[in-house]
Amino acid sequence: MSVSKDSRPTYRITDLHDDERPRERLRNLGPQALSNAELIAILLRVGVPGENAVQVGQRLLQTMGGISGIHRAPFDKLLRQHGLGEAKAAQIKAAIELGHRLSVERPEERPTINAPADAAELLKYDMQALEQEHLRVMLLDRRNRVIEIVDLYRGSVSSSQIQVGEVFREAARKNASAIIVAHNHPSPDDVAVTRAILQAGKMLDVDVLDHLIIGQGRWVSLKERGLGFS
Repeated sequence: MSVSKDSRPTYRITDLHDDERPRERLRNLGPQALSNAELIAILLRVGVPGENAVQVGQRLLQTMGGISGIHRAPFDKLLRQHGLGEAKAAQIKAAIELGHRLSVERPEERPTINAPADAAELLKYDMQALEQEHLRVMLLDRRNRVIEIVDLYRGSVSSSQIQVGEVFREAARKNASAIIVAHNHPSPDDVAVTRAILQAGKMLDVDVLDHLIIGQGRWVSLKERGLGFS
């Protein structure tokens, strides 16, 4: 360990006993055996006066609301956390983003949507972190496999502003058989928007399977609630 200017020791991972060090535990047991705090500790490498790297990781998770909270937090907010400089904050943000990209990297293993929860699981990672309102369209093939997720609108999403033809433009280009619409801010226009999209889908022979409202840690299927799909 080293000693800081305030005379309190700064703890390093190497100060831990061998069988408690996250890197050694990862090597011997695999990354799945580590807690979130231990994984963050590997990125941090060193602690701060009074806290080792694992304890700093635990504090970050508690203060920021878990990994999803760290993901949602603006970079400047992460920088304000005790023990994080620009390099460490960037490493944590990059690691979380790499984990997300890995989950969608292989087009030959396109996910299949069998239920609203399947679609919500794919969409919520990004959408729950957005501060501005977004409307996205998930394009599906005949087997309900995801072709692409299109970011269609940014800003206020209302029945008067949405051009229904734009919702289906990419579906026509990619020969999609069905779509799922999702946005991240509920509004009084949600049911009217759903009905307009559903009617257009029937005319264009593209199934509109659902309209999802994505929030922070929560989501709602309008179809399951019978809103706009009756």
